[in-house]
Amino acid sequence: MFRTALRNVLAHKARLLMTVLAVMLGVAFVSGTLIFTDTLGNAFRNQSAKSYDDVAVAISTSGGHRDGGTPEGIDAATLEKIRALDGVAGVTGRVSGFAGAADRDGKLIGSGWSTSGGNFAPGKDGEDPAYTFTSGDGPAKDGQIALDRASADKGGYHVGDTVRVATNGPVKEYALTGVFTTEDGAVNAGGSLVLFQEATAQRLFLRAGEFQEATVTAAPGASDTALLAEVKSLLPSGADARTGQALADEQAKQIEDGLGNLDTILLVFAGIALFVGVFLIANTFSMLIAQRTRELALMRAVGASRRQVKRSVLMEAAVVGLVASAVGFAVGTGLAAALRSAMGLIGGKIPAGPLVIAPGTVLAAFAVGVLITVFAAWLPARRAAKIAPVAAMSSVHAVAGTRSLVVRNSIGGAVALLGAAGIVGGAAAADGNGRKLIAAGAFLALIGIIVLIPLLSRPCIALVRPLLTRVFGVSGKLAAQNAVRNPRRTGATASALAIGLTLVTGISVLGVTLGQAVDRMTTDNIKADYLVSMASGDALDSSALTALRKADGITAVSPQQANWLTVGGKHHAASGVTPGDVEKLFALKTVTGSLDSLAEGRIAVDDDTARNNHWKAGDTLPVTFEDDKKGEVTIGAVYEANEFVSPVLLPEDLANAHTETADIREIWLTTEGGASAANEQAVVDALGDNPAMTVMDRQDMRDMFGGFVNLALNIMYGLLAMALLIAVLGVVNTLAMSVFERKQEIGMLRAIGLDRARVKRMIRLEAVVISLFGALVGVLLGTFLGWAIGRTIAAALPQYELVIPWGRIGIFLLLAALVGVLASLWPARSAARLNMLTAIKTE
Repeated sequence: MFRTALRNVLAHKARLLMTVLAVMLGVAFVSGTLIFTDTLGNAFRNQSAKSYDDVAVAISTSGGHRDGGTPEGIDAATLEKIRALDGVAGVTGRVSGFAGAADRDGKLIGSGWSTSGGNFAPGKDGEDPAYTFTSGDGPAKDGQIALDRASADKGGYHVGDTVRVATNGPVKEYALTGVFTTEDGAVNAGGSLVLFQEATAQRLFLRAGEFQEATVTAAPGASDTALLAEVKSLLPSGADARTGQALADEQAKQIEDGLGNLDTILLVFAGIALFVGVFLIANTFSMLIAQRTRELALMRAVGASRRQVKRSVLMEAAVVGLVASAVGFAVGTGLAAALRSAMGLIGGKIPAGPLVIAPGTVLAAFAVGVLITVFAAWLPARRAAKIAPVAAMSSVHAVAGTRSLVVRNSIGGAVALLGAAGIVGGAAAADGNGRKLIAAGAFLALIGIIVLIPLLSRPCIALVRPLLTRVFGVSGKLAAQNAVRNPRRTGATASALAIGLTLVTGISVLGVTLGQAVDRMTTDNIKADYLVSMASGDALDSSALTALRKADGITAVSPQQANWLTVGGKHHAASGVTPGDVEKLFALKTVTGSLDSLAEGRIAVDDDTARNNHWKAGDTLPVTFEDDKKGEVTIGAVYEANEFVSPVLLPEDLANAHTETADIREIWLTTEGGASAANEQAVVDALGDNPAMTVMDRQDMRDMFGGFVNLALNIMYGLLAMALLIAVLGVVNTLAMSVFERKQEIGMLRAIGLDRARVKRMIRLEAVVISLFGALVGVLLGTFLGWAIGRTIAAALPQYELVIPWGRIGIFLLLAALVGVLASLWPARSAARLNMLTAIKTE
């Protein structure tokens, strides 16, 4: 039976080509994902381990604050005590914080979150082991810096140039003394690093004579564990120490966890592609078995058992899966290598290292390919084994019995209804649990629809048959009839497209709706012309607020100064704002009281907070402030909740009275004449042309929030492209095999006068009808899912209103029709070129 299976594969290799391609694409997705993430993980783990090669003990502070609000640190005296321990070869103190260098156009080099500064810590030899200088030397005095090589190249800087550098304070100019490379993971991942002379870095980021971190190197023969115990005994409260190996292991675990999430996301989409491929494979084997019914019957007649027939078909599937897996694995390996190179081209730096092909990856790739193919072929194999020899000899086309169709449709209807109920129930729940219920319901609904698609195909395609006949004549009439000749085959082909379009449409409905809700949220809640913030997300220096208040042309300005209050043991987020200006910057609708009371030292709370705590305007509350001092505040106003404003507003003076350093995350302002290029430049100039500060108008804010949604949509579209490509192959496959199966019929049509042009048109229209049918099912189900998921987030987004992206849906349907036309090119050409006499003689 194995020889028979192998012979059949070789005999039908052309008809199995699309199956091989479908499995190959799915396996390439899986293997490429595993190889790429393994390669990334290995490269980053090696880099992390290398950076801790010479570290015996690593010391760090918790990031907390001492009494009085000053950050914790490790003083130089403590490091001297550690340096004096037996077995210690050296101790290096480190201090770091935000520092951004400007390029020659005044723009920040790198992204705000990835730009940092640190201290150059030379040893007795004058070198810092953490950095290798390619030109120049490290900074030796105040007013000097060194830059990492990539940042220097981006900025066009060379040793001796003057560089403008911003920290959380005003911009300053520094002389560039050196350019270096480093094994620092953040820098190698595309970040920028500015090195300062040690005393300068301490003044900028902490305090004179103190460090945030330190590394201890051991003398030859010293035990890291023994050193760790001694070092810990010398550390102040708020500081901790671990061995370098422990820290390297921890970072390796973090890298593994992070890449594991990426792995999971990519494999989910690979699974979707393979799920779509199941329909193509099942369709292929169903059609092959239908075309070989007499051959299988002859095998039964000469003594082959049902089990042997079934085993023969499954062996064919296994051979196809094995070949496709081998090709797919090779393609996946190439994709992983190409993706690593592509990340370098778009600015994502990956440490050097070999392509990692783990044994488990090879096993997973072949297991997925073979098992998916065998699984998809199991039902056709079972049907083949159940055909009686005599019945098969007498009929080439076996028709499903009424009982089996009734059972199939009943099960499909029940599953679809159960899924729909789950989706509606999840939408009604409107929370995280509701989304889980929707996911389960969506899976059941999709399965139910797939089972029912053969039943739905007849009435749906019957609706367009008159139009096809009227517009395209006999070609249109024949195309409509051919599309429903075998509903199971049409259903399986349309199902593949329906799955892809369900996901694409659902994502589009949700994404467009969220995008417009965010856009309305920005428009409805903000009056300010500009928002000023640090590119790093850190706090702004109070000098920025002072500078803006002194600038000409600014009519209102207020910080959003992060603060908090404790009332009755419950913490409440608060913001310090400027009385009289805050209502000019935000659309704050007063429910009771007046926002003018902020100028009298009173506070304002939003209506949600007031309702939840049973507060009202005029209430006096006993509070504990951020500095742990107790007092009383009076509620002067209750306003409608605003997504851009904290639930509690404090007068700026009250907030400043209870904090040592103002934590200003945002500054909002309006200008004379509104937002304009001239006014924006005036704001930038008032801030000292600081590259570390971002100035955004309302359109920039809308673009920023909408950009996140559009980026997520584009990523989803890209990841689903593989599933849609496999669905297209399914249409090609069905048409090509259908043409082969209908050779005699096409020959007869040619003989009675149907010319080649109309034969081609018939095949093309059949493909378009099947494609549009599948796309329409997918669009309807996807819209339903998009609505349901949207209902679960509507409560958290007051501006949420369902938006049906008719334009995108129209594009999806047009693309589905185009897919049908393109997919039919080869089958239509083959059908038109058939020799009519040869075709008529075909059995």
